Amino acid sequence: MNWSFQLYSARNFQPWEGVVGTLARLGYMEVEGFGGVYADPAGFRRLLDANGLSMPTGHFPIDMLENDFDGARRIADALGIRLMVCPHLAADQRPTDAEGWRGFGRRLGTVGEAANKAGYGFAWHNHDFEFRPLPDGSLPQAHIFDAAPRLGWEIDVAWVVRGGADPLKWIADHGARIVAVHVKDIAPAGEATDEDGWSDVGHGTIDWPGVMAALRGTPARHFVMEHDKPSDYERFARRSIEAANTF
Repeated sequence: MNWSFQLYSARNFQPWEGVVGTLARLGYMEVEGFGGVYADPAGFRRLLDANGLSMPTGHFPIDMLENDFDGARRIADALGIRLMVCPHLAADQRPTDAEGWRGFGRRLGTVGEAANKAGYGFAWHNHDFEFRPLPDGSLPQAHIFDAAPRLGWEIDVAWVVRGGADPLKWIADHGARIVAVHVKDIAPAGEATDEDGWSDVGHGTIDWPGVMAALRGTPARHFVMEHDKPSDYERFARRSIEAANTF
């Protein structure tokens, strides 16, 4: 399996030349892009090529996808991205009821149709807020999926857990949508408080061998290591790929 690395995890450890070289040395074959590496797509592509890495997936904000899709396409094409992922919805833009979330799902579905027509895959990346019950008890993630039957999913397993949901059930119910995975781990309660409670993959509380067994029955092809706030990105990258190679 070709493990990937979400470059957001190393945003605080510049320069990128050092980061990319380290990831290649540790055995990563892919990286996942985000806005912080899109300023000079052609230059970043040369850096990846020089280190034998590819960037098949990348995160793009909803505003760009809806209002400047051609700009997103130019970035994707320069970097070799074939799967566009919408990664987030700011708190002040989040709906507060079921119909609002269905409306957001329809927006994602429209973007997905445009991306598919242009030859790209498209997926939504979850956090925890999609699994927090609305006043009527329903879940935003369910409404998003109901409103966008063809929407792909980059499941962030650790955020599903932090949202209070069972990732194995969501994988069983919606596995056909899963085209990519964020491989992230949660530290035991009270630990790693300086890293927002996240852990190196395989060193936390998530049963990653069990989760990976469930994911093997899905279309997922991109398994992306991520840590939102590592104190040492190289430690995270090294320990995580070593553990993941045993899953």
